[in-house]
Amino acid sequence: MSDYLYLGLYRTFSFLLKVLPHSMEHSLMKFLGRFAYFVSKKHQKIINNNLDLAFDNRLTKEEKKDIGVSAFINLADTTFGIIKRDNMPKEQVLKNVTFENEEIIRKYQKEKRQFILVTGHYGNWELLSQAIAIHFKLTLVGVGRKLDSDVMDEVLKKNRERFNVEMVYKKGAMKGCIRAISQKKTIGILVDQHIGIDQSINVDFFNHKVTHTPIASILSRKFGIDLIPAFISTNDYEHYVVKIYEPIKSLKTENQEADLEAMTIAQAKAMEKVIKENPRQWFWMHKRWKDFYNEKLYTNL
Repeated sequence: MSDYLYLGLYRTFSFLLKVLPHSMEHSLMKFLGRFAYFVSKKHQKIINNNLDLAFDNRLTKEEKKDIGVSAFINLADTTFGIIKRDNMPKEQVLKNVTFENEEIIRKYQKEKRQFILVTGHYGNWELLSQAIAIHFKLTLVGVGRKLDSDVMDEVLKKNRERFNVEMVYKKGAMKGCIRAISQKKTIGILVDQHIGIDQSINVDFFNHKVTHTPIASILSRKFGIDLIPAFISTNDYEHYVVKIYEPIKSLKTENQEADLEAMTIAQAKAMEKVIKENPRQWFWMHKRWKDFYNEKLYTNL
């Protein structure tokens, strides 16, 4: 029953986004973001606690509110974008997207060298994957969690595949990634999610310990493939900038543990640097520091 409720909502918003003027669409998105922030007291607390930890209690109440509201607006923008791009021509996807430092990826392509993209829940991350796949004419394989709704998971799968973006689910992700690499496809990994401590490499993130997925580092070391950080941002929810950063070089010495740790730390630092440049773009409602600061941040919400 819930599957068809989600599908009904999807189709309703699909219709609205087709008929609403651009200005009203923006207004609706911002209203939903603000509404979600003020209604969900639990997520307000998570956001405020995360910000206090990350910025050492230096932010004012108003600054935290602004960042929190923006986090929800970004989520609405990402969701609206998925719906709007259903049946959209590829060239239309890139209409308002510009690229910085694209020569970094072009160089790898010219030399016929594979690379792994690392990114996070920053800006409109769904647009990022599709824009990169289209712009650089590659097949991007992402690692993600299957949606609870089978119907909506299939809708999203078809939406992504139209733009050369495929998915492997977390269960069996390593085999799926190895297969994709053997097929000369490009792996893309969101590296800013909480992961179980038994599966992680622990790193410092905003000077506090967190778990971090090791999959990009493992694949990099195993296949000698460099990691390229890439993130997307916007100032007006109409024009978007994809910024590509200097590669994190693959390491393979006799000390496997040190190699994996060094590459994973580099990913966390790249993510932290981008967030500090514009905290309003990141997904602050996530329990990022769960394993080491759960009692301090996430109990009694």
